[in-house]
Amino acid sequence: MGFFDSEIVQQEAKQLFEDYQSLVELGSKYGKFDREGKKQYIERMEEMMERYRVFMKRFELSEDFMAQMTVQQLNTQLNQFGITPQQMFDRMHETLERMKAELQQQP
Repeated sequence: MGFFDSEIVQQEAKQLFEDYQSLVELGSKYGKFDREGKKQYIERMEEMMERYRVFMKRFELSEDFMAQMTVQQLNTQLNQFGITPQQMFDRMHETLERMKAELQQQP
């Protein structure tokens, strides 16, 4: 069975995408959140990034041709922006850490 033939992989990918889209949409209102809302948003984004990191690691570790092609496509797309997948995750983490620091400075 191929990597993408797995119902579990398909469901997880679908859920990850839907959750990410929901958080992006919610994030457009971030400036209007109260302190607790901002804290919860940051926590949800951290959880999302960790889920995404684990999901991508499964692709990397898979010997399935399509999984490897997906990894290669991601690398190619990110290379167009001059970054690696690790740098992408690092930048996301830095952004969330900056958001936390700003939140701690607020009264």
